[in-house]
Amino acid sequence: MREFADLARTALHESGYSIKAAARATKYDISYLSRVLNGKQKPSVKLAQSLDALVGAGGELAAAVMKPADATNQPLRQDLPDLDEAQGEDFVLAIRNISQRLITLDNEVRGLPIAGLAACSFKVVHRRLGEGDYALRYERDIQSAAAELAEIAGWALFNNEGQFDAARRFSQEALFLAGLCGDRSTELITLQNLGMIAGWAGRPREELAIARSVLRRGRLTPRVEAVFRAREGQGLAGTGDPTNAARAFDRARALLQESSPRSEPHWAWWISLSEIDRQQGRMQHETGQWIDSIPTLERATEKHPGAQVGYENVASVRLLDSLVAVKSWRAAEEEAAKLIPTISETSSGVTLTILRQATRRGKRMSAAPNGLRDALDRIDMALDADPYEL
Repeated sequence: MREFADLARTALHESGYSIKAAARATKYDISYLSRVLNGKQKPSVKLAQSLDALVGAGGELAAAVMKPADATNQPLRQDLPDLDEAQGEDFVLAIRNISQRLITLDNEVRGLPIAGLAACSFKVVHRRLGEGDYALRYERDIQSAAAELAEIAGWALFNNEGQFDAARRFSQEALFLAGLCGDRSTELITLQNLGMIAGWAGRPREELAIARSVLRRGRLTPRVEAVFRAREGQGLAGTGDPTNAARAFDRARALLQESSPRSEPHWAWWISLSEIDRQQGRMQHETGQWIDSIPTLERATEKHPGAQVGYENVASVRLLDSLVAVKSWRAAEEEAAKLIPTISETSSGVTLTILRQATRRGKRMSAAPNGLRDALDRIDMALDADPYEL
């Protein structure tokens, strides 16, 4: 507690925030924030994330809360979230801890498979919410934490497993809980996910309707508006309006130039120019705009400091498919060679499905040279390999 208090007070001072101003900006009770900043009360993960976003600490404050216990002084069990027995503020913290760890794992390396753990964890919380097995005075905070966990489970079921119906169910539960407790932040990220799921499930009109419903309500930070503009662009493209789709993506990029980390919700860290390129590249790829998609996807595959996501390989897979479609054989062979060593470490089921489709397209093209065919064969072998082989 003391370490976090010192870090947070210093960060707020350097950013020009008083305790009162920070409490107002983060929408936390000033007495609670004061106890935390004086080392008298343990901060929640959500508070640490909110302060992180407020001062632009780049995750340092959240990391201080999530710092593992010293193995020489404490048993590991003390550092594990207890979803079964906690009742009040400790229940909130347990749920937040699970969510934070899942997010970390989801973005390690090329993403670790978290869908099963996320879904099972939420089911425990969901059961206890239904039974009323918690301290009533903490109900709204528990609902908010549960909404975030359900949102993460919905995302993971989509990305890891390609289970669109299950992802939609968990996301709808997240939206319901966020509405009950007035958690606008989780409501927004969940609506973004529901739009994404609709688009991938072949429902572009629904994707467009979700994006526009959020944009009409307004009061969005630049980064959040940017991701809904990108979602709008994908919906427009899917419904046959590529001109306005391109304008929506241009607007999304312009909004990112206006964004300040202090003004954004804690979950918006992944919304970057690379993310907008991934989304526009997806739209161009899926609507057959192969030539246009190549420079977009090439930008999306460039490495930049920060904002690395576990699913970023999907841009490389779409780039390979686009290069094959325009018969750019040499570039396609080079891209395939880069992908081969990453396949066994890729946990995104939707990415692997697109990759399998891309190899099939390449093998059907009679003009494809032997070098590319060999690379595609090696991709197929990697896709079919025993996932537990070392």
